[in-house]
Amino acid sequence: MSKVDGPSMMTVFHPPWWLSGAHAQTLAGALWPQRLPRHRAVARRVELDDGDIVVVHDDCPDGWPCDGRIALLLHGLGGCHRSPLLVRLAAKLTERGVRVFRWDMRGCGAGVGLAGRPYHAGCSDDLRRVIESVLGWCSSNEPEARCRLTLFGVSLSGNIVLKYLGESPDSVPSQIVQAVVVNPPIDLAASVRTLAGRINRMYDRHFVGALSRHLDERQRLRPDAPMPAVSKRPRTLYEFDDWYTAPMSGFPDADTYYAKCSAAQFVPHIRTPTTIITSCNDPMVPVEMFAPDRVQCSPSVRLVIANGGGHVGYIARPGLDPDVYWLDWRVVELVTGNGPS
Repeated sequence: MSKVDGPSMMTVFHPPWWLSGAHAQTLAGALWPQRLPRHRAVARRVELDDGDIVVVHDDCPDGWPCDGRIALLLHGLGGCHRSPLLVRLAAKLTERGVRVFRWDMRGCGAGVGLAGRPYHAGCSDDLRRVIESVLGWCSSNEPEARCRLTLFGVSLSGNIVLKYLGESPDSVPSQIVQAVVVNPPIDLAASVRTLAGRINRMYDRHFVGALSRHLDERQRLRPDAPMPAVSKRPRTLYEFDDWYTAPMSGFPDADTYYAKCSAAQFVPHIRTPTTIITSCNDPMVPVEMFAPDRVQCSPSVRLVIANGGGHVGYIARPGLDPDVYWLDWRVVELVTGNGPS
């Protein structure tokens, strides 16, 4: 097992004996059969600074008080508000009285065709604008009533949340009481290099295929949106970022994009209480990325390393929690301050 010395804590995760490997957990997290709960969310639109539109889905429990808890959930690369993790979390949190907002980042989910530019690992300005809108929707005329917001990011969006909190800590609204991020690739270049390894190429191909299909759909709906010249279709995530994501987001190339947007450089400046959950066997985000010689966590940041779980897998042995989704219940505990019930 990889070791990270420094201000971190290990937490025990109990997978089924037949699902203990890194790749087994990673694939199970994405493919595990499940019946997702239905939601009656209100879809709200937010105009970003450049005029693009994104959609935020508001799951408000009956009787929610204006000083109650709220959570803003961000999806991962290639996901949307319907991503199973976000749907499950929304159900579990609203059952416990938390008002939940699920954000479709640029061009994703219900926002496909509403944005000309892509989202990316450093789009903290978009997050800032969405937070402003969420706090406005939850505001009250009662001066003492202040909602309590938790930010949640997973994988790529975890990097976005950390960058947002650390790049301008003085401007983070006081209503944001904490953040929870899961398996964040805080060194983007290192993560992409890991994906290029022989065993991990299946993930690399999956991401490129999903992003290419998403881009084709966006071009069908928004033929006016800018596109770089096409010489040949990218085959790796690095090639895709170098060809499309970086130049369409204002960066000259992928290397500059990774250098400017990796959250490791912002984590030392975070003042908001933040929990980073990652696993010792993540095949995409190596745990060594969180070693003290590579990132200095501020006193407000707690690093929790699970002894398994792969990349956003965390499928646990039955009987330990109300269901097998270990990660869900740890997030519920953090947001509500209470364990499963």
